[in-house]
Amino acid sequence: MAPERIDPQGNPGEYNIKSDVWSLGISLIEMATGNFPYSTWGSPFEQLKQVVKDDPPRLRSDDFGDVFKNLIIACLQKNFQNRYNYEQLLNHPFIQEHTEKTTDVATFVSEILDLAAGPPPPTN
Repeated sequence: MAPERIDPQGNPGEYNIKSDVWSLGISLIEMATGNFPYSTWGSPFEQLKQVVKDDPPRLRSDDFGDVFKNLIIACLQKNFQNRYNYEQLLNHPFIQEHTEKTTDVATFVSEILDLAAGPPPPTN
């Protein structure tokens, strides 16, 4: 949940679609790393406090490209007024760079499942 939706000092009536952009940034970090970016909390209340009080999560500088890291930074601005809107996201270089790529998801999943199943047993 975006900081402006949690912070008791804020005005919950001010949040808008940019809260979803925050969620996108969190989801992108989780998909890229395989880990939820707020992993050190002991209770849900501690996690909410981290979202409001701590710096936003970032990707490690040596693991990902600058364009992708910049997209994450644009999504995870604590002040929602500084956060990208949908139009800015769609025009971000990372998104533009990947607009023409297509993936046959059915084939991709089949290949992954085949790899997970291992080699077929010998036929003797």
